Amino acid sequence: MKATVSADPIPVEDRRSNEAIHHLTVFMRGKPAWLPFIPLFALTILVGWLDFYTGWELSLFIFYAVPISLAVWWIGSKAGTILAVFCGIIWWLANEQSHPYETQLGYTWAMVSRLFYFFVAGVAVAAVRRKQDADAARIRMLEDHHQLEQDIVGVSDYEQQRIGQDLHDGLCQMLAAIGCATRILADDLRSKGVSEAEDATLIEESLQRTVLEARNLARGIFPVHVDRDGLTTAISDLVKMTSKLTGVIIEFNEPDVISINDPKTAMNLYRIAQEAVANAVRHGEATRINIDLFQRDNLLYLQIEDNGKGFPENFSSNQKGMGLRVMRYRAQCVNGTLGIGPGRNGGVKVSCTMPLNQTNEQQEDGQ
Repeated sequence: MKATVSADPIPVEDRRSNEAIHHLTVFMRGKPAWLPFIPLFALTILVGWLDFYTGWELSLFIFYAVPISLAVWWIGSKAGTILAVFCGIIWWLANEQSHPYETQLGYTWAMVSRLFYFFVAGVAVAAVRRKQDADAARIRMLEDHHQLEQDIVGVSDYEQQRIGQDLHDGLCQMLAAIGCATRILADDLRSKGVSEAEDATLIEESLQRTVLEARNLARGIFPVHVDRDGLTTAISDLVKMTSKLTGVIIEFNEPDVISINDPKTAMNLYRIAQEAVANAVRHGEATRINIDLFQRDNLLYLQIEDNGKGFPENFSSNQKGMGLRVMRYRAQCVNGTLGIGPGRNGGVKVSCTMPLNQTNEQQEDGQ
């Protein structure tokens, strides 16, 4: 059974009003401190004028909190204190002739109570502003931290791409050239009947194997190309290379058709699979690994399960090992979730689930 959680959308009018208030606040906070005082003093005088004409029976003293709140919000607590005193003076002048008190002491006490209200309003708004500023600073810190993580992963991928290209275009070509020269040397020695010709042939064969290993290493460092089927091809190459080097039986259940437009998404998914396979071989001592890549209900699933020795007794899925942290972060980069738990055959199962339409959205954003 699936549960659907829906939220009422914010009306367009309310959203525009909030944006207008935000822009006005940013504008006022960016101006010299004296400039916002001009409209605030004018607003206070307007409230006092209305308070004067409505009389004591229809007092408008609560509306004096508006310029006080704006002063605190735009300028700061000191500005709010100044506006509170100014509002007290305006209130005194506006109600001096219409107040019902028979003595000046009573009217003065009423003035003190109004001032107390004004100061409380300013303190309340100051507390709200401090909380909002703290929340904004926390959000900026999280955004900076997230951007830093993205930059670190981006630099890492870029350097791996550069190293992979240097290996393929530089070292592999040099080794291939040396191999060709060695083959020519072996043929010359063989034609002259020199016994060392067999040694030269062995050197040539060793160079060929070295070139193959270097090319496999280059593909492992940066394997996912920009084409739509790059992820499937890269995982297939990972399976072949790991099986050849380690002897572990790895089965990749290739999907019928799964195309990922965004190369960054493909790279992140490949790195998750690569890290999970490496952990299964290195730490889990697995002899068989199954990799599944499939889609269901507009979700993309990547699952890696092994038959290794499983988790240690003190293992927690929230451990902060570098490999686990990087896998979790890469899952977050594709708006996915990473799950790590025991496998069906006593090993470990790593699964990453992400929205399938996320790949198209990221590709559109990057264009």
